[in-house]
Amino acid sequence: MSQLTFAEAEYQNKKRKTRRELFLEKMDSLIPWAKLEKKLRKHYPKGENGNPPYPLPIMLRVHCLQLFYNLSDPAMEDALYEIESMRRFAGLRLSDRLPDESTILRFRHFLERHKLGEVIFDTVSAQLRQQGLMMREGTIVDATIIAAPSSTKNQDGERDPEMHQTKKGNEWHFGMKMHIGVDDRDGLIHSIETTAANVHDLTAADQLLHGEEQRVWGDAGYTGIHKRDAFKDRDVDWRIALRPGTRSNLADQLQEMLEGIKASVRAKVEHPFRTIKQQFGYTKVRYRGLAKNTNRLYVLSAFTNLLRAEKYLPS
Repeated sequence: MSQLTFAEAEYQNKKRKTRRELFLEKMDSLIPWAKLEKKLRKHYPKGENGNPPYPLPIMLRVHCLQLFYNLSDPAMEDALYEIESMRRFAGLRLSDRLPDESTILRFRHFLERHKLGEVIFDTVSAQLRQQGLMMREGTIVDATIIAAPSSTKNQDGERDPEMHQTKKGNEWHFGMKMHIGVDDRDGLIHSIETTAANVHDLTAADQLLHGEEQRVWGDAGYTGIHKRDAFKDRDVDWRIALRPGTRSNLADQLQEMLEGIKASVRAKVEHPFRTIKQQFGYTKVRYRGLAKNTNRLYVLSAFTNLLRAEKYLPS
């Protein structure tokens, strides 16, 4: 065993754990590493000209670190040199050959090329189902806007053609939409769809329902969903909120109480959005085009489900 460096020795003698260390310990225990590595290994390159690639377990952990803290490739490389808790999470030591920004970039491109973000999400979802979570009786549908740079001061001299603008309230937004279907009991994401920001919420709704729902919850943006051809023959209890103008004119206290119940259930769909946008910092897209951002959102959704399910899982 190699000798400890001064930095490692000082780290081991710390008097308390930081919030970053506690969070990384939690994620380390929640993520099903062995299952993910098995799924990814069949696509992982074997190396070129006799040079083996960086070990898959290390690169997967580095990629997760990058998404936890919304770091660019150069910033992730710097963090591995600077932060001992991140090196330990990745299974690295300061004396090792640490992945540089180009290696980190290639691994992300590898995940995007094979659409492995969705594979990671499906693997985590399957594990949660085995634990008795992700029930299928009811679904809450909703969408959120993720901003994109609207400036044309770039190499191409144009905005991202896959992003569009939309008006919400009295404000204009440019970017993409993330549409999700969430279990109405545990608040876990089971379906994801991404579109440009100007696509109506109803357009993506069919991709968010798995077909076994007995009830569907949605805000007033989904008014009329039951009249669409894709849903006319579904035996579903549609629990869609009334439009604000209609609700303000309600005189029936029972109906007003029912609207309050709808709102309390729909609130569960806001928790995943909060985690993705506030905790993981993905309020603005990092890449051009929908595909790369969608791949990242699948992985962030897997992390979000794990954090949400933590209280239900055995210790």
